[in-house]
Amino acid sequence: MQSTISQPSANLQQILNLLDQLSEIEKQQLRKILEKEYRTQKINTFLHEFKTDELTLEDITQEVESVRSEAYLKSKESNV
Repeated sequence: MQSTISQPSANLQQILNLLDQLSEIEKQQLRKILEKEYRTQKINTFLHEFKTDELTLEDITQEVESVRSEAYLKSKESNV
Protein backbone atom coordinates (compact mmCIF):
# COMPACT_ATOMS: atom_id res chain seq x y z
CA MET A 1 0.00 0.00 0.00
CA GLN A 2 1.47 3.30 -1.06
CA SER A 3 0.86 6.36 1.12
CA THR A 4 0.23 9.72 -0.45
CA ILE A 5 1.44 12.93 1.07
CA SER A 6 -0.96 15.75 0.40
CA GLN A 7 0.53 19.04 -0.61
CA PRO A 8 -0.76 22.18 1.11
CA SER A 9 -3.28 24.04 -0.99
CA ALA A 10 -1.82 27.41 0.08
CA ASN A 11 1.76 28.55 0.38
CA LEU A 12 3.18 30.64 3.19
CA GLN A 13 2.87 33.91 1.30
CA GLN A 14 -0.82 33.28 0.63
CA ILE A 15 -1.37 32.55 4.30
CA LEU A 16 0.44 35.74 5.29
CA ASN A 17 -1.72 37.71 2.87
CA LEU A 18 -4.83 36.21 4.46
CA LEU A 19 -3.43 37.02 7.89
CA ASP A 20 -3.25 40.68 6.94
CA GLN A 21 -6.99 40.58 6.28
CA LEU A 22 -7.90 39.32 9.75
CA SER A 23 -9.12 41.57 12.53
CA GLU A 24 -7.07 41.88 15.72
CA ILE A 25 -9.52 39.61 17.56
CA GLU A 26 -9.23 36.97 14.84
CA LYS A 27 -5.44 37.23 14.96
CA GLN A 28 -5.54 36.69 18.74
CA GLN A 29 -7.78 33.65 18.25
CA LEU A 30 -5.39 32.27 15.63
CA ARG A 31 -2.42 32.88 17.94
CA LYS A 32 -4.12 30.94 20.74
CA ILE A 33 -4.87 28.04 18.40
CA LEU A 34 -1.28 27.95 17.15
CA GLU A 35 0.12 28.15 20.69
CA LYS A 36 -2.11 25.30 21.82
CA GLU A 37 -1.02 23.20 18.83
CA TYR A 38 2.63 24.00 19.54
CA ARG A 39 2.31 23.09 23.24
CA THR A 40 0.56 19.84 22.37
CA GLN A 41 3.30 18.97 19.91
CA LYS A 42 6.04 19.76 22.47
CA ILE A 43 4.31 17.71 25.17
CA ASN A 44 3.92 14.74 22.83
CA THR A 45 7.58 14.98 21.85
CA PHE A 46 8.59 15.17 25.50
CA LEU A 47 6.45 12.19 26.46
CA HIS A 48 7.80 10.16 23.56
CA GLU A 49 11.41 10.96 24.46
CA PHE A 50 10.97 9.99 28.10
CA LYS A 51 8.66 7.03 27.66
CA THR A 52 9.98 4.07 29.58
CA ASP A 53 8.69 0.91 31.16
CA GLU A 54 11.48 1.01 33.73
CA LEU A 55 9.99 3.84 35.80
CA THR A 56 7.40 2.84 38.38
CA LEU A 57 5.05 4.85 40.55
CA GLU A 58 7.12 3.74 43.53
CA ASP A 59 10.26 5.24 41.93
CA ILE A 60 8.47 8.52 41.30
CA THR A 61 7.06 8.63 44.84
CA GLN A 62 10.49 7.93 46.32
CA GLU A 63 12.07 10.75 44.28
CA VAL A 64 9.31 13.19 45.22
CA GLU A 65 9.72 12.38 48.90
CA SER A 66 13.48 12.83 48.62
CA VAL A 67 13.14 16.25 47.01
CA ARG A 68 10.52 17.30 49.56
CA SER A 69 12.79 16.24 52.43
CA GLU A 70 15.70 18.23 51.01
CA ALA A 71 13.52 21.29 50.54
CA TYR A 72 12.17 20.95 54.08
CA LEU A 73 15.67 20.70 55.55
CA LYS A 74 16.86 23.73 53.56
CA SER A 75 13.88 25.80 54.71
CA LYS A 76 14.48 24.73 58.31
CA GLU A 77 18.16 25.71 58.08
CA SER A 78 17.35 29.10 56.61
CA ASN A 79 14.90 29.80 59.48
CA VAL A 80 17.55 29.19 62.12
